[in-house]
Amino acid sequence: MPRPTRPVAAFAALAAALATLAAPHASPAAATSLPVPGTVVSSAPLPKRLWIPRATSRAWRLTYVTRDSHGHRALSTGTVFVPFGTPPRGGWPVVSWAHGISGLGDDCAPSRVGPVLKQRDWSYLRTWMRQGYAVVATDYVGLGTPGLMPYLDVRAQAHNVVDMVKAGRAFTAEKRPRLRLARTWVTIGQSQGGGAAIGTARYATRYGGRTLSYRGAVGTGTPAYIEDYVELLGPEVPPLTGDLTAYLTYIVASLRDVHPELGIDGVLTPEGRKYVRLAETVCDEQFAAMMEGVRMGSFFTTPLAALPGFRETVVDYMGMPESGFDKPFFMGHGALDVDVPYAQTARYAKVLEANGEPVVFTTYPTDHSGTMQASLADTLPFVRRAFRRP
Repeated sequence: MPRPTRPVAAFAALAAALATLAAPHASPAAATSLPVPGTVVSSAPLPKRLWIPRATSRAWRLTYVTRDSHGHRALSTGTVFVPFGTPPRGGWPVVSWAHGISGLGDDCAPSRVGPVLKQRDWSYLRTWMRQGYAVVATDYVGLGTPGLMPYLDVRAQAHNVVDMVKAGRAFTAEKRPRLRLARTWVTIGQSQGGGAAIGTARYATRYGGRTLSYRGAVGTGTPAYIEDYVELLGPEVPPLTGDLTAYLTYIVASLRDVHPELGIDGVLTPEGRKYVRLAETVCDEQFAAMMEGVRMGSFFTTPLAALPGFRETVVDYMGMPESGFDKPFFMGHGALDVDVPYAQTARYAKVLEANGEPVVFTTYPTDHSGTMQASLADTLPFVRRAFRRP
């Protein structure tokens, strides 16, 4: 069985252990020189080795305009997968896929190398395509394009997911009208992508505007309240797994890039600066192997929480939205999930329910990766109903 992705690897172990105790931003002037978000800047056929097997009739890699963490226009890349058959009247309904962690370096972009767990993700996406949906998939801004990917930035990921739908529709309407995509769409995602999909659900209608008709979302293995753990990082962090150290270092690297005003550089040791720089380029599996045996406590001279405004900034950056959803959305989680602990996500679901948000939260007797397949019996009809709603 393939090992699970690491977007929030072993946080249960982190919580127990702790209990014992920069890429340049594009200037506003450069950003405003780009066309409106959703505009396709370039396109190319996607190599067949990266097609979703036995489900794809045509596929392309697009470079398109979206927004970054500062709301500036920026470039992202992504893919469009068209299923076999003839599109229904109005075009293929769209599933916008949000991928899990692959790394921060440009060479880690799924449109260049495919997903980290190809067998798992392609099997899952093939099921959706065989239901008659086209799939579009953002790489996220900065992953394969200028700048650094703002890892776990809820609003930036939402822009990227929504604008990928706009880009896919614009491309097929102009270049492949017989394969055009509909304006109706949903978003789905796993792990980091589960957070991106549910975050997108909060902003999809507003970000999509009148050109799109957002219908709902599915998030599996959705991370929540990760800021609680990030706030605990500092010199006293005990030894962690290589997977977890890599994941947390990705977060630190992204925060350092997006929010230089926090002064993270000022509390990093030489070793910390070394590994944070490596996090900006080395992909997930290789970086996790490199971090095995590395003590993350040696990265810091003082706790991150001591930095002025740290908690408020981190919550604003990665905090999952707790209200304001306008369409039903589905969250599935494995009771045996140790990569994204069940207790944290169940806590988030209870907050959503208490706030009267239209969430369906379902638990499955499986682990992180297993939830994807196990949830299909519920998520396929959920999405089918979503597309039928006016």
